[in-house]
Amino acid sequence: MEKRSSLKDGPLRIAMLSAHSCPVGKLGTKDTGGMSVYVLELARELGKCGHLVDIYTRVHDPKDKLIYELGHNARLIHLKAGEDGEIHKLAVYPHLPDFARQLENFRKRNHLQYDLVYSHYWLSAWVGKHLQVWWDVPHMVMFHTLGAVKNAIGVGEEEPELRLKTEECLVKNCHRIIAATEKEKEDLIRYYGALPETVSVVPCGVNLELFQPLDREAAKQQLGLDGGKNILFVGRIEPLKGIDKLLMAMTYLKSKQKPRLLVVGGDENSRHEMEKLQRLSQEFQIQDQVTFLGVIRQGELPRFYSAADVCVIPSYYESFGLVALESLACGTPVVATRVGGATSIIRQGETGYVVKDNAPQRLAEKITLLLSQPNNSAESVNLLRASVTGFSWSVIAKAMVKECQTLLAK
Repeated sequence: MEKRSSLKDGPLRIAMLSAHSCPVGKLGTKDTGGMSVYVLELARELGKCGHLVDIYTRVHDPKDKLIYELGHNARLIHLKAGEDGEIHKLAVYPHLPDFARQLENFRKRNHLQYDLVYSHYWLSAWVGKHLQVWWDVPHMVMFHTLGAVKNAIGVGEEEPELRLKTEECLVKNCHRIIAATEKEKEDLIRYYGALPETVSVVPCGVNLELFQPLDREAAKQQLGLDGGKNILFVGRIEPLKGIDKLLMAMTYLKSKQKPRLLVVGGDENSRHEMEKLQRLSQEFQIQDQVTFLGVIRQGELPRFYSAADVCVIPSYYESFGLVALESLACGTPVVATRVGGATSIIRQGETGYVVKDNAPQRLAEKITLLLSQPNNSAESVNLLRASVTGFSWSVIAKAMVKECQTLLAK
């Protein structure tokens, strides 16, 4: 592929890869979470800045259009790789060579040239590794989660050796790794022998236009909630999220009024885990206090954050933790375990609490503290929101452009 001269000055042309997970898929389902938000929001923001971004993903639904315009200079391109429809992410692996060929055919047909490849997750990075050779351009990777770390935690499904070996190979063969936190950078060095100079730390962002505070009482009424206190969980329904620990924490809450727990997330693929959690609620005799809401459209989430008195992230592992940013942007305090970017997002005792682990009594203690405090004054809401304005996508996009330009200059 012919290279462009004077790369540093003009708009960047980026091929972004998200092979297994569609950035416009339903959030909260088995394979669609924070990574999809990241890819979509960053692409849109880079497009607004004048850069050109094409996101490539596989067809997940026969009704998928080939091209979706996502905003100025940003679009999503569906490529056929394997059977149409949702398949387990590991089942995508055998179709990656076909995905790479389809991408290259599309590029040639449309006379496209890219300055660099930005891959997301190890499956996409496998494709990116081939494109970097075919196109002779830099390859940047963001893993979002690491198989070796998940296995070290030992909760949920064990990650296969295929993933671990592929991640190790990619770490040593790509040009730049983007880590969302310093902890992730340390993990890349510890588990995969990454060279520190090849890893840059750039946090994730939050859409401050979408995630804005709404009147708490009005939000409760619109959602059909009574005047009591509400605790919120948002995320995929899987063991790593520690929802069972949050259910147990409900039994330790010291509150005159029994608060309600709203669990947002989960689809047919997580039905088994959902049923397990429902049985646990009955076992703890809190089934009347827990509502499993399933998948909620992202545009509706600000209403749920605003209706909640506290948002809880009881995870064993997060690569970053976008939910904390979204909740604080809506003016709702957060209790989170020491995972992902929690310590850099949450101001201890001011915008919420970071706890050592998801021990139920530890979670309950901090939840009780926040439920006992009045937190719906305009001053309190504004303080919480102001704490995350530095994570706006415009700020993150500028940092990413700088990373791209530095890489291209080398």
